[in-house]
Amino acid sequence: MSDAEDSPLFITSLAKGLSLLSAFGAARPSMNLVDMAEATGLNKSTVQRSAFTLEALGYIAKEGQTKRYRLTAKSLEIGTGYLQTSELVERANPYLHELNRDTQESCNLLEPCGTDMAYVARFASHKQISIHVPLGQRLPMYCTSAGRAYLSALGGGEAVDCLRTSRLIAYTPNTVTDFARLQEIIAQAHIDGFAYSNEEYYVGDIAVGAAIVNAEGRPLGAVNIAVPFSRWTLKDVLANLAPQVVNTARSISSAARSLKPLI
Repeated sequence: MSDAEDSPLFITSLAKGLSLLSAFGAARPSMNLVDMAEATGLNKSTVQRSAFTLEALGYIAKEGQTKRYRLTAKSLEIGTGYLQTSELVERANPYLHELNRDTQESCNLLEPCGTDMAYVARFASHKQISIHVPLGQRLPMYCTSAGRAYLSALGGGEAVDCLRTSRLIAYTPNTVTDFARLQEIIAQAHIDGFAYSNEEYYVGDIAVGAAIVNAEGRPLGAVNIAVPFSRWTLKDVLANLAPQVVNTARSISSAARSLKPLI
């Protein structure tokens, strides 16, 4: 990013406006100008001008008389445009739907976003009220099945670099944060062809994932199934769901052979 900022083609004001939009989320659903400045690191004058522009364009709006801003439905245009044009999503959806129908469990497609994986397609289970995971939500690679599967297909050097730039936080008592142990887990996933996580990000959640690769063997994303431990054990997940996830990932990989990674 720092190299790009030195280019005469880089539009600083656009970058600042996008950083303001990106600052909204579950932890900050609404913000005033001071909140925006703290969230983005921008000065109040820049925040004020950016907020005025985004409000004029319809991407944010004020809540009544509180002077706090929220995203509007129009802001969805930015994200849904990607979902509507992604070739990987288009090619993966029929196989994800089939996997969901066969297993009756939540089946997901995730793509890399920095050191995270972002949900870009999801077929939820109807067996119970599952954890709400909206499209676009990002989860860390190092402690999730999809992330570990993706890292296992990257190659040793790139995977290690990704781990080194990740913030290794213990989200639950089960989260593995030891660097050496994570390398072992990813190496084993490369051998097995799949990765798993056992209550490492969400308590009560077990997940298994497999990487999607193109014709050159470069990973494009990952498929995963997430299930509750109230109905599954890790042993049963690995015995019954892992093979189905691997087969689905292989089918999507065949359909996506010609695609290139976007990062």
